[in-house]
Amino acid sequence: MPEIDKLPIEETLEDSPQTRSLLGVFEEDTAAISSYFSQLFKAMQRIYDAQNELSAATHLTSKLLKDYEKQRFPLGGEDEVMSSTLQQFAKVIDELSSCHAVLSTQLADAMMFPITQFQERDLREIVILKEVFQIASDDHDTAVNRYSRLSKRKENEKVKNEVMEDVYTSRKKQHETIMHYFASLNMLQYKKKIALLEPLLGYMQAQISFFKLGSENLTQQWEEFLTNIGTSVQNVRREMGSDAEATEQTIQDLKAASDPLYMPDPDPNKIPVNRNLTRKAGYLNTRYKTGLVSSTWEHQYFFTQGGNLMSQLRGDVAGGLVMDIDNCSVMAVDCDDRRFCFQITAFDGKKAVILQAESRKDCEEWIATINNISKRIYLSENPEEIAARVNQSALEAVTPSPSFQQRNESFRPSTQGRPKTGRSGSQCSAGSESPALSSLSLDLLVAPDTPIQFDIISPVSEEHTSPAKSGAQGRRTNPFGESGGSKSEESEDSILHQLFIVRFLGSMEVKATESADVIYETMRQILAARAIHNIFRMTESHLLVTCECLKLIDPQTQVTRLRFLLSTVVLCASHQENKRLFGFVLKTAGGREDGRPVTVCYVFESNNDGEKICDSVGLAKQIALHSEMDRNTTQKQRELDKAKEKQQEELHKQKQIEKDLEEQSRLIAASSRPGQPAADGQILVLSNSQSEDSDAGEEGQKKGESEA
Repeated sequence: MPEIDKLPIEETLEDSPQTRSLLGVFEEDTAAISSYFSQLFKAMQRIYDAQNELSAATHLTSKLLKDYEKQRFPLGGEDEVMSSTLQQFAKVIDELSSCHAVLSTQLADAMMFPITQFQERDLREIVILKEVFQIASDDHDTAVNRYSRLSKRKENEKVKNEVMEDVYTSRKKQHETIMHYFASLNMLQYKKKIALLEPLLGYMQAQISFFKLGSENLTQQWEEFLTNIGTSVQNVRREMGSDAEATEQTIQDLKAASDPLYMPDPDPNKIPVNRNLTRKAGYLNTRYKTGLVSSTWEHQYFFTQGGNLMSQLRGDVAGGLVMDIDNCSVMAVDCDDRRFCFQITAFDGKKAVILQAESRKDCEEWIATINNISKRIYLSENPEEIAARVNQSALEAVTPSPSFQQRNESFRPSTQGRPKTGRSGSQCSAGSESPALSSLSLDLLVAPDTPIQFDIISPVSEEHTSPAKSGAQGRRTNPFGESGGSKSEESEDSILHQLFIVRFLGSMEVKATESADVIYETMRQILAARAIHNIFRMTESHLLVTCECLKLIDPQTQVTRLRFLLSTVVLCASHQENKRLFGFVLKTAGGREDGRPVTVCYVFESNNDGEKICDSVGLAKQIALHSEMDRNTTQKQRELDKAKEKQQEELHKQKQIEKDLEEQSRLIAASSRPGQPAADGQILVLSNSQSEDSDAGEEGQKKGESEA
């Protein structure tokens, strides 16, 4: 049998995001196993229940066995031995598909019992352990969060001991639960093979023992094959038993060794501080500002990688860049009345990160590790090595690598990628400056200190985005307020659909939007920056122009990279000399925290004439404008029609009311002359109530006369 994939029980105490990601793979494998065995159980149940349809049920079982090699178990891999074994089983069961009568008791004992036991006992145990582990993990996070909020100024020994005991109990419970959960998932890799082979083996043995034709249908070769499968099952059982004993012993050893580590703030005399580390990883609390004086803290997993500080949330595949710690400064600080806080400041002083460790030992080790990394990089004896690293850092600042960008799409290039505005005489300029541009100040066209984006990413800086606003880190945000993966809102029967092949050169924030000079200046600065930093990589896309929006589509995956409405396009122009260059100026409202609009210029290179693309965009805007005017006209006409209908209804109601009043007046006038013939010669007969009222009136009149 091939080697069994296992979860590392030794890493359960650290509970790193990598371990959680690996656990997610095992849970997906468990779901796939449950789905597959559910289908196999139905097939075998059909054999057991429908004796008259045994041939069809056996054929279905054979088909499922043949499809085993097509199943994609996340941890199964290419198990050729298992696939070939099941293929031979399928062949045997196919030969026996004509036998319809089977003893129910033999099938129930040899075939249905093992797979039923696997589903009701083993798989249910995994589900229960998963729920218990989730509860223990939530309790531990709550305890750690409560412990992190302990005040340093107002220390209460009773509360502190209570909180630390709570952290100890919850962490111990979580560790024990996750170890047993991991052990059960590891054992499931053995049990799934046993649960698959034992029912098949019992089924074949029941067939051989029951049918008199078994000796004719099953040759010596098949008997040897079944004997070998039975031996393999026993070997897997013995291997599983030995592995279970070893796993249990490992759990006991880890419990004994990890007991001192359950305490969040251990005694430094028992566990000394290691100040010689060059790599460090663990959970820290990071602070985000939510206002002028308010802030929030988030629990994240941090680790060092080369000269960078990375962070990663649970469930993320890879970490994201927090800051470059080369030649940085780090010190312990007092922040928000929290203990064990330290601050990392970049070498240029423009960015600082405040973090909170779990203990004094952890805080001192983080500070020592960051200092060691900074010294190790910038105290190298080889000057060429230093120069090569500085050049590589500058290149990466303006050109993020595709692999890193895929793992952390929220990464933004630094301001080093933008050339100074004074570099107007660069030989790599897009073309000679126009007379209008020479008379204008460049600061009125392009925002100062604006970074140049050389890849299709969101221009929104994550430094100004709190966790509550940005959601999960690493998620790409659309600068135009629309989700790139959402369903398209434009109609499929749009009048205009034009597709162009373009290559993205770069984008940057601009100020002016009144003339095309801002596009020419942006082209000049982007091309100059590409020449200075030797950046020749360009992202090729398909630009789709419709009457409602513009789309940048990946030509390979057909995934929409960017999508924005035509209403956001305020300017479009091609270069005066190089007609293959063209650009868009887009304005969005509320792009920043203060709500001020953000204007960004995107520059592209096209295989076609850039003027054609600009004309296509202008035509699309005109069509959209006329469509909007037609919609407004139609809407106004509908409103007028509704108003007329409402007026007609009011007139009809008024006429009906007048008619009712006239009828009422006629009846009242007729009732005031009792006994007289009506206009048509008939006597008007009063109702009982009217007669009673008239009698009462006469009695009152007589009574008044007698009193007088």
